[in-house]
Amino acid sequence: MFNSKIETTNQSLKIDFNKNIELSVKREDLIHPFVSGNKFRKLKYNIILAQKQQKNTLLTFGGAFSNHISAVAAAGKEVGLETIGVIRGEELYDKINTNPTLSFAKSCGMIFKFKSREAYRDKTSPNFISKLKEEFGDFYLVPEGGTNDLAVKGCEEILTEEDSKFDYICCAVGTGGTISGLINASKSNQKVLGFSSLKGDFLNKDISKFARSTNWELITDYHFGGYGKINDNLIAFINKFKAETEIPLDPIYTGKMMFGIFDLIKKGYFKPNSKILAIHTGGLQGIDGMNAKLKKQNKPLII
Repeated sequence: MFNSKIETTNQSLKIDFNKNIELSVKREDLIHPFVSGNKFRKLKYNIILAQKQQKNTLLTFGGAFSNHISAVAAAGKEVGLETIGVIRGEELYDKINTNPTLSFAKSCGMIFKFKSREAYRDKTSPNFISKLKEEFGDFYLVPEGGTNDLAVKGCEEILTEEDSKFDYICCAVGTGGTISGLINASKSNQKVLGFSSLKGDFLNKDISKFARSTNWELITDYHFGGYGKINDNLIAFINKFKAETEIPLDPIYTGKMMFGIFDLIKKGYFKPNSKILAIHTGGLQGIDGMNAKLKKQNKPLII
């Protein structure tokens, strides 16, 4: 699976913006039912290296509804590697079976280590990693969110020669790995736009660590209050978009990106006759967890 070349198709959207704007979606979400989108791209070369180093276990980090945790668990099961998830929040210990992400990861064989939010902040420290090795033995460490040099290398494979016709490449941004790969693979005449799912512009520094050119911009106006935060307007947009295009969007990443693209088109950000490619980075497993929260709040659900 990870040793083979994967190419995805672009789906052109027939939406009348009255501005001669052409919008297409690269369906990276269709790569794999459980290891889809940028998670497949980020894990590809990390798993190849782990196998080359004859590691038997992948260890990584994430929160209660992490796409990354879900993807690592599924990928490990598929290639025959044990998986360990260090999970943010000790209170989740007795909620595994009611949490869709954790229950899925458990079904794939992932072992969990729950840490308090305070302790979790030190997850990258040598002492923290050393204690994990004392407890679990040798493992291949994949960082939270999956972003490292090998992840960026994998994300550089998202764009193909066919995509050189687009003026803008758009993607959601969480840790900066995906957009960095897109920047490195883009043409000099293209502009790469990243739609941040988190508050603040600190991601500019993280992206700059990996990006080899400056033809990019981080858009920070569509986080809807921060990571994991949504409102009724976003839910309505996601549901309307799916009804009109048959393309599902997740509420954490791709839904916010697409909302932002539509809003920028309306505001005249893009020049007339522009061709835009939006990267669908997957993350659809997060819909169930968000709907569970919305149901408790008597809010509209994502369909």
